[in-house]
Amino acid sequence: MTNLKKISIDGTIVEVDGAMTIIQAAEVAGVEIPRFCYHERLTIAGNCRMCLVEVVGGPPKPAASCAMQVRDLRPGPNGEPPVVKTNSPMVKKAREGVMEFLLINHPLDCPICDQGGECDLQDQAMAYGVDFSRYREPKRASEDLNLGPLVATTMTRCISCTRCVRFTSEVAGITQMGQTGRGEDSEITSYLNMTLDSNLQGNIIDLCPVGALTSKPYAFTARPWELTKTESIDVMDALGSNIRIDTKGREVMRIIPRNHDGVNEEWISDKTRFIWDGLRRQRLDTPYIRENGKLRKAGWGEALAAAAAAMKGKTVAALVGDLAPVEAVFSLKQLVEGLGGKIECRTDGAKLPAGNRSAYVGTATIEDIDSAKSILLIGTNPRDEAPVLNARIRKAWTLGANVALIGQAADLTYDYHHVGTDRAALVSLVAEAEQAGPDGKAAVIILGQGAINEADGEAVLSQAMKLAEVMGAGLLVLHTAASRVGAMDVGAVTDGGMTAAMDGAQVVYNLGADEVEIAPGPFVIYQGSHGDRGAHRADLILPGAAYTEENGLFVNTEGRPQLALRAGFAPGEAKENWAILRALSAELGATLPWDSLAGLRRALIAAHPHLGAVDQVAQNAWSRIPLREPAKAGFRPVIKDFYLTNPIARASQVMAELSAQARARATAPLAAE
Repeated sequence: MTNLKKISIDGTIVEVDGAMTIIQAAEVAGVEIPRFCYHERLTIAGNCRMCLVEVVGGPPKPAASCAMQVRDLRPGPNGEPPVVKTNSPMVKKAREGVMEFLLINHPLDCPICDQGGECDLQDQAMAYGVDFSRYREPKRASEDLNLGPLVATTMTRCISCTRCVRFTSEVAGITQMGQTGRGEDSEITSYLNMTLDSNLQGNIIDLCPVGALTSKPYAFTARPWELTKTESIDVMDALGSNIRIDTKGREVMRIIPRNHDGVNEEWISDKTRFIWDGLRRQRLDTPYIRENGKLRKAGWGEALAAAAAAMKGKTVAALVGDLAPVEAVFSLKQLVEGLGGKIECRTDGAKLPAGNRSAYVGTATIEDIDSAKSILLIGTNPRDEAPVLNARIRKAWTLGANVALIGQAADLTYDYHHVGTDRAALVSLVAEAEQAGPDGKAAVIILGQGAINEADGEAVLSQAMKLAEVMGAGLLVLHTAASRVGAMDVGAVTDGGMTAAMDGAQVVYNLGADEVEIAPGPFVIYQGSHGDRGAHRADLILPGAAYTEENGLFVNTEGRPQLALRAGFAPGEAKENWAILRALSAELGATLPWDSLAGLRRALIAAHPHLGAVDQVAQNAWSRIPLREPAKAGFRPVIKDFYLTNPIARASQVMAELSAQARARATAPLAAE
C-alpha cells in the first residue's frame, strides 16, 4: 500500500510521503517557510511558532507546519488534495505577531554581535516582521553561561528555540544542557553550571539562529562579508569531513562545516573547527640546514643542492606523514623509488596489506551505518578517533541498532554490549558466528587502528575479515591518519613495514611524519609545515604548505577521494609539497615528468584510475587474507590525547587549553556519596 499523499501548497500540487510534515512538503514544492526551532536533523520541538501556515478547511487558526503531518490534513469536499497557504493575510499577521513576541526581549546588540550578517533573526525580521514595536517595558536580562573555552554565551539574546539542548542530548549524547523555568523566567542553562564535555560541542554555534551562542576564539575578529570562503576537506581525522575555510587576507579566521550526507552530514569535530590558530604558530617559513648541531637559515637553491648531494648514491628511505596529500605521496614515491630507495606510509606500525583494498579500506561505506541493525567495534574508540562517525553510530543506536565492542571500555555516548577487551574475545566470536551463520540483518564491523598496529595486526585483520564473511557484514577499516588510504592506494609501502624500509637507510626523507622517532645515524631531510618533532630531528628542513594552503587530493577512511582546495598561501618561503619534490628531482638529475599540478594529476589518475572519480566510493573486490591466530593480548587505544594528535594541533593554543581541561576532568576527585 502506497503512503504517498497529494498536497497543494500555494497552488503547487506535490506528491509526498504522508509522514512528512508540511514544512518538509513545502521544501519539496520549492516554497520557503521561515523557522527558528525546526532543524531537519533534530527532533521536532514546535516552540518558536514562526512556521505558522493556514490550512484551508482546517481549524480557523494558523497551524505549526513543522509539527503537522501531511497525512493528518483533511482533503477537499470532492476529494481534492488538502490546501495549505503560506502567504495569506492570516499567515502574514501571525508571522508578524510571532516576530514581535520574539523581539520583545531581544537586545539591540546587532552592531556588536558576532552573528551579525548571518543571523536568522535579522534575516527573518527583515523578511517577515513589522517595522515598529509596541513594547515599552524594560527588557528581560539573563546571566551568561560558562560552557568552556569554545562557545561564548550571551543568553539575553536567546529565543528559547532549544536547538542546542536537542543537539547536545540527541547527537552529541551528553546531558549537560536543558531549559528551566516557565514563561519569562525560562532560560537555557547547563546542569550545575558544568562546562560541556563533548568534542562536538562547537556545532551548537552553527545551530543557534541568533547570537546567543558564538565562537569564543573567533570573537570580534571579522564580519562574514569580509571573508573569502573556500570549500575544502578536513584532515584532522580520516573521515574527510567537508568544510568551508573562511580567510581574511592571508589568515584563516574560522572553519565551519559543509553538508555532505555521505560523510559528515553537517557536523564537524571541535578539533576540525578550532584548529585554525595552530596554522599561524610554529610555522616553518624558510629552509634550514644543520651545521655544528645548530640549524641556520638557507635559500631554496642551497637547500635543494644540499638535499640532492645528501641523497645521491645513498640508500634512501622515505616516510609519509599523516597529513600529506596524495599528489605529494605519489611524487615522493616516484622520486625515491627512482633512486632505488624505499617508501613507507604505515608509520604507526599498522599491518595493512598492500594492494588489497578490501583489507585496508573494507567494503562498507559510512552511510551503511545508518541502516545497520548491528554494529561491532573492534579495537577502536570512535568518540576519539572520529567523533562525527561516532555521532552517526549513536544515531543508528537510537534507531534500534545493537552495538557491541571488543576492546577497552569507554564512554561512547550510547549503550553497547562489551564482548571483551582482548583478542581471545574476537576469536571466540568468530567461532560462535561460524556456528550461527548469517542472520540476514544489515551489519557493519568497524575495525580500529588499535587492533592492527601491533605485531599480530595481520592476524587480527584476518579474524575480522573472516567474521565479516561469516556474518555477511560490511567491513569498515577506521583510519586515524587522513593521508593513509591515499598513500596505500598509490603503493607507498615496503614489504616488512617501517622496519624493513629503515633498515640500512643512510638518508631518511621525512614527509611530515612527526609521530615517529628516527634513531641517530641517518641524514634526515624533513619536509613539513610546522616546527614539531620531525623538524627537531632534521639535518635539513624544507618548508611545505599546510592543508589549507595547497590543492590536494585526500582519500577518506571509506575510500572516497575528495579535493581539498587552497584557501590561502603558505607563509614566507614555504612552497607546495609537490612543487618542492619536483624541484628536488631536477636537482638530482631525475626530473619527474610533470611541470604542473594538472600534469601530476594526469599521471596519478593514469596510474590509479579510481582516484579520478572524486567523491565516489569505489566498490572493492572482496579478497580475504588467510586466517591466522592472533596473540593473547588486549587491545590498546590508539589515541592518547584527542586534542594533540598532529603538529597543527600541537601548535594551537585552543587545543592546548582543551587538552589541559580534559586531563583535569579525567583526574577530578569525586565526592563521597
